[in-house]
Amino acid sequence: MDRFASIISTGMYLPSIRVHNDDLRKRFAHLPDFIDKMEESSAIRCRWHAPEDWATSDLALPAAQQALERAGLKPEDVDLIILGTDSPDYITPATSVVLQYKLGAVNAGTFDVGCACASFPTALASAAGWIATNPAIKTVLVVGVYLMHKLADPNDPMTFFYGDGAGAAVLVASDKPGFLGAAAQAGGAYHKHWGIYSGGTYEPATVASVEAGRTQVRILERYPPEVNHEGWPRVVRKLAAGAGFQVSDIDFILFTQVRKGSIELVMKDLGLPLEKTHTIMEEWGYTGSACLPMVLDDALAKKMICSGDRLVLVGSGVGYNQAAAAFVMP
Repeated sequence: MDRFASIISTGMYLPSIRVHNDDLRKRFAHLPDFIDKMEESSAIRCRWHAPEDWATSDLALPAAQQALERAGLKPEDVDLIILGTDSPDYITPATSVVLQYKLGAVNAGTFDVGCACASFPTALASAAGWIATNPAIKTVLVVGVYLMHKLADPNDPMTFFYGDGAGAAVLVASDKPGFLGAAAQAGGAYHKHWGIYSGGTYEPATVASVEAGRTQVRILERYPPEVNHEGWPRVVRKLAAGAGFQVSDIDFILFTQVRKGSIELVMKDLGLPLEKTHTIMEEWGYTGSACLPMVLDDALAKKMICSGDRLVLVGSGVGYNQAAAAFVMP
């Protein structure tokens, strides 16, 4: 019998500390109009930060618990945890194993996916593969989580983007098609544009690198807009061709929540009406590896996605990595 992977529940967690653009206008008053321009180009008005004594696994935990509760499952029922983030608790061990311990998922194996904001669709496709090919794997918890504000310099105006958050999805084995396919693409020539460049093997952390801010996230060079404006339509068409459906067959599509204008341009390119997408960056900020599960959870809560809908999720992360995954919703 064929085994398919179906998304049966989602969960989301938004932390408690609100940081409005007005707060940033005061912090960066020496940069006239900077926040105004960033707000206009991105549509971000607000973001939320976790307490300073929290780690990424602490942020992931309530989202995972909510997704399991909504699925009617206990942590002991989880066979595998896949966690996507580029703001991990540690360089090593994996954050997923810390979450496994805090969640009490004593029967679950774990691994991390580290392709930044493309991590969630990549993790969904990985979960579907594990379910399809391993009869012992019946329940997979997929988590996307982002706590980048703790790895940023608060005096760097690009901290504008960094909102914290977490989202999760529970996938189970099903005899009915759920997962339809996935596609990925990358452009490694951009790997020095945006990242944390000291603390790994390229440049182990030193007193000098810490004092110079190289252990914090930095945008060293802006990405050209065509990375997403051309890359997102390309990966969606690649996904549709590989999975055997037309772009026009997509009922709902969600993108990395970094710039609302980019989403509007790409929807026009794909020939899809804006009613078939949803955005959360306006009030939650750019939540990186977490933004896709968060916007998915919010769209489901608002009943924008129905049973039987063909859903596509498109993620784009630094490096750059891009990935897309398609599901039929149960």
